[in-house]
Amino acid sequence: MNLDRAELVKLYTDHIAKLSSQYADVLTASGYDGIVIHSGSPMKRSIFDDQFWPQRAVPHFQHWLPIVTPHSALILEAGKKPTFAYFDVVDFWEQPPQPESDHFWASFDVQQVNDVKKVKDVLPTGKRLAFIGEDRADAALWGFAEQDINPDAVLKKLDALRIHKTAYEMMCLREANRRAAIGHAKVAAAFRQGDYSELQLHLLYLEATKLDDAETPYKNIVALGEHAATLHHVGYSRKAEPAQSMLLDAGARCLGYDSDITRTYVKGRGTAAEAFTLLIAKMEKLQQQLCDDVKLGMPYENLHNRSHELLAPVLREIGITTLSDDELVAKGVTRKFLPHGLGHSLGLQTHDVGCRNTDPESRNPWLRNTTKIESAQVFTIEPGCYFIPSLLDELKASAQGSSIDWRVVGELRRFGGVRIEDDLAVTAAGHENFTRSFLPN
Repeated sequence: MNLDRAELVKLYTDHIAKLSSQYADVLTASGYDGIVIHSGSPMKRSIFDDQFWPQRAVPHFQHWLPIVTPHSALILEAGKKPTFAYFDVVDFWEQPPQPESDHFWASFDVQQVNDVKKVKDVLPTGKRLAFIGEDRADAALWGFAEQDINPDAVLKKLDALRIHKTAYEMMCLREANRRAAIGHAKVAAAFRQGDYSELQLHLLYLEATKLDDAETPYKNIVALGEHAATLHHVGYSRKAEPAQSMLLDAGARCLGYDSDITRTYVKGRGTAAEAFTLLIAKMEKLQQQLCDDVKLGMPYENLHNRSHELLAPVLREIGITTLSDDELVAKGVTRKFLPHGLGHSLGLQTHDVGCRNTDPESRNPWLRNTTKIESAQVFTIEPGCYFIPSLLDELKASAQGSSIDWRVVGELRRFGGVRIEDDLAVTAAGHENFTRSFLPN
């Protein structure tokens, strides 16, 4: 681990103190005496099979405890030290992964149990408790009534606590970016030097970051050529073939916190490759402009809409259209080339919760962040420009289709598209770009 132990312990202690205070407020507002957070359980791959996916911890549990362990419980009451009912797994088939660090144990009253049913004996009696978690079987086993399992009012308040990150969380997110940057650099170098399949590049990333596939925050997106037009392309090619472009969207994790980074590369010669190189350069400039435009108090959706205002001249400058910037935005042309949201909150989940507290404008259906930008938020900035066949067909059939140079589009579509993504932390003084600290371009 590339973290200073003393700093880790201090920041984690402060993090737990803040969470304890915040949860006490949630309990007061909700009328519950305590909250019991389930750690999670392995999920079956299929109801027709007896194999399980590797466990992902319940994020509310991991907000407190950086450990992946099944059938355990975190018990929280106002004014009391948190209790960790730790189920001691004895299984000759599988064992949970070892925690990355042991800095957290002293913050909890650890009650070790050797039977899932006995977790109930650790729970406080005669009190109204809310259960947070996915495993309803364990909830029933521990005596929870249906109305006290994931009560909506409590969940909304707990989600809101994830909007603003503590210094401990910032440290973890920063380190997750450092780890991911190592993999990005390795894959970029390999792409530039030779021909690989998407599967080979994916495996190179795992090797460089020392991650198993199940340990990545999300399935790596490794897209060569036209495959970059599929925004979540994970059906890797198995055969190494010449390709002039690569889009890599891949992250890493530190103590439960995710990074999410995308870069696009091009190599080789030719008129089309030169045009795509120019497009990448312009999208890089556009992305950095959006990062610079981040301001306290600004609605994130304004920044998203700004991305379309900046994309419009790019489409003109690379020869795709002769329409004016205002027309390209007003008539929805830019949204055929950039259909997704500009970014999302980042934390314990890659698409973290809490920041879509209102619905976006109807023209922005996929936008995941609709809050006002505030200090201690962490989110991505990831504009793109893609050549997606179905959206191009819609554009061609529209009234604006005659204003598009389809010859230029035809040359560029074999590169799939461009996405450039950084992870930003908002500060009182501006912002810190976690990604650029380790992956400048």
